[in-house]
Amino acid sequence: MPLFDTSVAAVLLRFDRNPFHHGTLGAARSLGRVGVPVHVVAGGPAGPVARSRHVRRCHPGPPDGDGSAGGAGGTAEVRAALVRVADALAGAPAVLLALDELTAVALDELRREPGGPGGPAGRFLLPAQPPGTPALVADKALLAATCLRLGVPHPRTLAPADADEAVAMAAALGSPVVAKWSRPWLLPAGRGLRSTVLARTPGRVRELYARAAEAGSPLLLQRYLPPSRDGDWFFHAYRDGAGSCVVAATGRKVRSWPDGTGLTAVGEWAPNPAVERLARDLLAALGYRGIADLDFRRDPATGRYHLLDFNPRPGAQFRLFTDAWGTDVVRALHLDLTGRPVPALGRAHGRRYVVENHAVLSVLASPRRRPRAYGPSGGVETAWYAADDPAPAVAMARCWTAHLARRAVSAPRRAWRAGAARHPADPAPRPTPATAPSPTPHGAAPGPPTPPRPLSPSPSSPR
Repeated sequence: MPLFDTSVAAVLLRFDRNPFHHGTLGAARSLGRVGVPVHVVAGGPAGPVARSRHVRRCHPGPPDGDGSAGGAGGTAEVRAALVRVADALAGAPAVLLALDELTAVALDELRREPGGPGGPAGRFLLPAQPPGTPALVADKALLAATCLRLGVPHPRTLAPADADEAVAMAAALGSPVVAKWSRPWLLPAGRGLRSTVLARTPGRVRELYARAAEAGSPLLLQRYLPPSRDGDWFFHAYRDGAGSCVVAATGRKVRSWPDGTGLTAVGEWAPNPAVERLARDLLAALGYRGIADLDFRRDPATGRYHLLDFNPRPGAQFRLFTDAWGTDVVRALHLDLTGRPVPALGRAHGRRYVVENHAVLSVLASPRRRPRAYGPSGGVETAWYAADDPAPAVAMARCWTAHLARRAVSAPRRAWRAGAARHPADPAPRPTPATAPSPTPHGAAPGPPTPPRPLSPSPSSPR
């Protein structure tokens, strides 16, 4: 195991309000186990993570506890939080690790401000990321445009200009259509808006478009790639200041929650040269630095892997890719930024990572058997329970039970509101410039309709 500089603390920064973010706990355990002091800044209640023996201190996030303001407000909140933490550390050096998109984008903006190196972000150790890169990959519209520019397979993505055009575009893409917000970290808390939903009716598309101003970013419509056996994969990596990428691996989703579309509930470390090649080439083309988490899905019709998401931060399941010496992307970040050599990641194909609360729900919702393990077992790590740190698992079980009880009690009210929002019946879509045929001379064969404005190519487009 490499020697860590334990005089340099780690500050884990996360402003979303999810108290069940197991990635934060994984990062705290990974660094705490090698003696690095770990500080956590959370936008809401720290939840079970605060019970970990590896967390030195939890610092408050935004004063109002709402880290979802985004934009300039989100950047200001991150700036204020960094000042408080830097003062608490009394000038001691610390590695800063963003664990959500809001903080990753805000840190990049703070570094690019006039006087950035002398500002709050400049008091911490961060990867030398090319300016603007976190927003370029986290913003779903910018990511689609980037994939188009670089020839990276990506589901066809359209940006409607009004509600009628949204309905027409959804019809062109086919039902169901994936509806997502361009900058999901701007979504307000407590409004019932989700970052990504499957829209199955024109009424649902109109309803979502009507909430664009409330969501804080444009609505995007994307072609739905149906799930397939062994079709969902992810790639995690750490790319150092010189552009080397010695800590990188691919894994597959064995189970997810919600089933077929959501977060990894059970993941397995398995080789996928096609996914790894796509991901490495994209990181190199962007000049990316730091930790990256990329999600891919295979198109059952073509067999091609398409990039779905690019997160400029550790994936919540990053601990899946931990070798026999304990190397992972979070440890690689700390080693690199403190001037220590980063060892290459040893392969442990067949290793599995289980998120207990999500895995149980996935099994209950879809008990069918999943793909067999790849090769011999490489061991299993659970997200919440650890023999050397059991308290977070106990706290999670209590909080999760209370959370499910509240959801069950409020389910009838949510169903009633959803039904009311969809009444009256969906109106028929009117022709729009995106779908209406152009005038043709008398007797001439009409031409095809004008295509909607794409952000990324159709999967069948030549490259």
